[in-house]
Amino acid sequence: MLTFVFVCLAISVTGLRAFTVTVANPSVQVKENEGVDLKCTYSSDFGTSPRVEWKFRDLKGSQTLVYFDNQPTGNYAGRITVYDGGLRFNKVTRADNGNYDCEVSGNTGYDEKTIKLTVLVPPSKPVSRIPSSVRTGSNARLTCFDTDGSPPSSYKWYKDNILLPEDPTLSSNFKNLTYKMDVKNGNLDFARVSKLDTGSYFCEASNGEGAPQRGDAMRMEVHDLNVGGIVAAVIIALLAVGLLLFGLWFARKKGYLPSKKNRKQAKTKSGLYTARNR
Repeated sequence: MLTFVFVCLAISVTGLRAFTVTVANPSVQVKENEGVDLKCTYSSDFGTSPRVEWKFRDLKGSQTLVYFDNQPTGNYAGRITVYDGGLRFNKVTRADNGNYDCEVSGNTGYDEKTIKLTVLVPPSKPVSRIPSSVRTGSNARLTCFDTDGSPPSSYKWYKDNILLPEDPTLSSNFKNLTYKMDVKNGNLDFARVSKLDTGSYFCEASNGEGAPQRGDAMRMEVHDLNVGGIVAAVIIALLAVGLLLFGLWFARKKGYLPSKKNRKQAKTKSGLYTARNR
């Protein structure tokens, strides 16, 4: 009790001030196209008419002034109302996702607090990329991405309409499969595919808002390296070269092609003919 009284007296005598900004909820969630309040209050130390500013940082880190010089800025005009105790959005969109800084200054004091706003948006049909053909022993990546979900979606993968466990080693039915699944970014990676990985695959995106959305199913075929085909192609190429050489030999033997001696004699005669005509 004596300590409390001493602190109060010290503050009164020395003029120490708290200059405190307080937010009612540092993390706010709201459905898209609904209104929401971001509540921010401040201590009386700032005076009767402190300077209040609101700034917005989107998910990529880009910063924008929302409320400056006692009025909304740019596109926020008509969309927000700032009152003694906070800021109200008339209707939010997914572009409003991000952090809002409430900054208060006055009487040489300054403080700020941040409110994270999450606009809830159901997932859309995810875009997936699934290779149609993969060689045995090679690596393969299947990708899945939902462009609209907020908060960001998590992902599941299905093979032949059967849900794949996140970790196949923990399930006796899938322990022979060698994939790695990232439920956060939607990737399904195979370090070395085998014939067991052949099947029809599709992914599912969900974020707790609305119904989960599934992508299109696509079949991935895993095939062996066609050694027989390669050998056959080499044999055919060698036979073609052999037939060509045989054809040249046969044509020369039958006199269809001039011999080396005949070509030399023809060249000599041509030289003499040219010399006589000069």
